[in-house]
Amino acid sequence: MKNIRGALVLFVLFLNTVLWFIPLILFAVLRGISPAKSSKVFFNKYCSQMASMWVSCNSFIFSSINKTKWNIKGNDQLIVENWYLILANHLSWVDIIVLQTVLNKKVPFLKFFIKRELIWLPFLGIAWWALDMPFMQRYSKSYLEKFPNKKGQDIKATQKACKKFQDNPTSVINFVEGTRCSEEKLKETNSPFKNLLAPKAGGISLALSSMGEMFNKILDITIVYPDGTVSFWNLLCGGFDRVIVDIKKIEIEDWMLANDYHENSKNKEKFHSWLNQLWQEKDTKISEIKHDFL
Repeated sequence: MKNIRGALVLFVLFLNTVLWFIPLILFAVLRGISPAKSSKVFFNKYCSQMASMWVSCNSFIFSSINKTKWNIKGNDQLIVENWYLILANHLSWVDIIVLQTVLNKKVPFLKFFIKRELIWLPFLGIAWWALDMPFMQRYSKSYLEKFPNKKGQDIKATQKACKKFQDNPTSVINFVEGTRCSEEKLKETNSPFKNLLAPKAGGISLALSSMGEMFNKILDITIVYPDGTVSFWNLLCGGFDRVIVDIKKIEIEDWMLANDYHENSKNKEKFHSWLNQLWQEKDTKISEIKHDFL
């Protein structure tokens, strides 16, 4: 019965997605053909509202089949007109649902950097384009060795893509570990932390160098599932029992905005030191939360 319930919920989610996808694309097309900047800002606002309504409906569907106990701390004094860089640990695909539910209508709709090649994905590519997700072009070290004139072009292209956010409040999310954390990956990577994989600074530095002066604050978000990590299928089948979300606001310092992360070894070292300290504090916080729920 749980599997049948999960399949039915998945179908309802699909219908809800189609329902909001149609007006989203319509507003995106109108935004694209509008000559005036004010019109583009207007239609972009409605694109975000369609996405926000999609999240609200999804949250209602999930709450109808799950009796989830939400323990949320630090979600006060968030402003939907602000720009935020969101850093979070990553355990499951459910993390995205959790973040969307907790932050919906409290901060601008969540966005993330996407590889340019993924714009060609059926359905998703169009949706990401409609939501103004920043598509980025990254060059490998071997490619830059062959074409040194391309060095720094990926950052410039990303900065150009992010200029559109100057008129539209934006929240950019970065899962700092780069992948979902599990006991197996902790052992495989020999992580220095008990509950987290080692953080990667490249994505954060790219976001800050591209949009840093726009961001009002960094939101450091810690997600914990006290009863064990919840899979997306568990969520669909009604097995999402409890989650703890801790939101910490961090001021953005001037040194973080430098765009010489890859060239300046001192700045790179400082960035890594700051991020590792942040991650150590997060690791300790997770251990304390788990201990309280034993």
